[in-house]
Amino acid sequence: MINKVLVILTCLIFVLIGYRVLQPKNTIHQPTTNAAADNVTQPTLTSNDVDNIDDIPPTYVDLSNTSTSAPTATPVLSTQPASNFSCDGRTHCSQMTSCAEATYFTNYCPNTKMDGNHDGVPCEQQWCN
Repeated sequence: MINKVLVILTCLIFVLIGYRVLQPKNTIHQPTTNAAADNVTQPTLTSNDVDNIDDIPPTYVDLSNTSTSAPTATPVLSTQPASNFSCDGRTHCSQMTSCAEATYFTNYCPNTKMDGNHDGVPCEQQWCN
């Protein structure tokens, strides 16, 4: 009985040590958000950060007013477009009623079987020819 407890305890210790060893080291300090105050708290530098200052690449900023670059716009991507279709479990071309419906299902629904040659065009023989 004592042997079983020792074996289990030893295994547990090895698992905990392995877990700690395999955890990624977080060397980049991210700002933390305080949900109650709804503000962002900046992290403070520690002596460890100062020791690793040579590992941080320099940042170059063009402060001149002669820059000709235009401001860039960030596109807003939707996970699913507004459409009349919805993923309802259908996976085959025989269950579709149009090329648009088949295309929607292959682009946004899991486990569809409508693009046999993997060219991005579903149901080529039935709907999208």
